[in-house]
Amino acid sequence: MLRPNPAVLRRLVDEYEAMSAAVEASEPAGPSARTRDLAYTLCVSTGTRDVERALERARQWLATVPAAARGTAPLTTTKHRVPTPEPA
Repeated sequence: MLRPNPAVLRRLVDEYEAMSAAVEASEPAGPSARTRDLAYTLCVSTGTRDVERALERARQWLATVPAAARGTAPLTTTKHRVPTPEPA
């Protein structure tokens, strides 16, 4: 199985945990769309179907990675600009 970039996985776990804590503390209505998106992404990234299992697996994987590789990385990818032709 392919494993996600450790820095990206670390950021997903951190953001999910922060969002979950905020939801539990202030929003009785349930998780936000962002929290659900993070849960889904964690499940896909770890090959699981349950967010608790995804968090467990992510933590196990991160524990095996050197600390330097667990830094933070942006979740978005860089988009390449296609140059527009100059007028003739």
